[in-house]
Amino acid sequence: MKLDKIECIDRKTNKIYIENVPGEIFLKFLYHNPFGKLSLELLVKRKFLSSFYGKLMDQKKSINKIEDFIRNNHIDMSESQKKVGEFISFNDFFYRKLKPNARKIEDGLVSPADGKVIGFCEINDWDKFFVKGTEFSLEKYLNNKELYEKYRGGSMIVVRLAPADYHRYHFPADGKIGSRNKIDGYYYSVSPYAIKDNFGVFCENKRELTILETSKYGDVLISEIGATMVGGIKQTYTPNTDVKKGEEKGYFTFGGSSVLLLFKKGKIKIDNDILENTKNGYETKVYMGEKIGE
Repeated sequence: MKLDKIECIDRKTNKIYIENVPGEIFLKFLYHNPFGKLSLELLVKRKFLSSFYGKLMDQKKSINKIEDFIRNNHIDMSESQKKVGEFISFNDFFYRKLKPNARKIEDGLVSPADGKVIGFCEINDWDKFFVKGTEFSLEKYLNNKELYEKYRGGSMIVVRLAPADYHRYHFPADGKIGSRNKIDGYYYSVSPYAIKDNFGVFCENKRELTILETSKYGDVLISEIGATMVGGIKQTYTPNTDVKKGEEKGYFTFGGSSVLLLFKKGKIKIDNDILENTKNGYETKVYMGEKIGE
């Protein structure tokens, strides 16, 4: 299926808007052109390209890209702790911290990040949003038989962070956070241009898994997913400690990324508008700290 544009639902107005996608022409070439697909398999999905570009974004001269990026993507810099002239690299700007009150932490289960969210009451309902291409396999994604049995038949939420989004991610609930498990993989894009007909790329990409033990939602599995041009997944939390909802867990360096949440069966009620939009084929725009379930 060829996707011509990315349409999302603005939760505040319940209206459809078209997402501005940096590198849109390049993404369409890679995922919808035979020659582009060849480049994708031979080069773009490999770690060294994303790592190389990430290192370029760490260099001081990369600050020259910041102002154009802010202007082209309509980024509200009044939320940032640092001003434009204070960043030492593009990456320093990309994973910038926000002012303490820039995001309200609401009641219920909250979004761990700014981005576009989809939700499924049952994990196997993913085909209501994605066209059947390479199928999503929970067992393959988790790479752990015990975890698979634990979350099979449960619920799933995916928050996709586009390059223009705030790129720090946070805890969706109070609880005790464990240590991370890294799963090596490729660096396919997580843009709808790439995954709308191939949700299975989530099972191919680099990812990290962590369990958040909560009294209200049971053991919530939090997973960060790497993607094309993501220089790294950086965890800033302390393993095996008690954490509060809204506290920072980590951040992504340059590129689009996703945070995936898994819940055991019957432990979460995802907000109806998110479920309805997902069923109709739309992502819903959310902000970190915004309620997405209860």
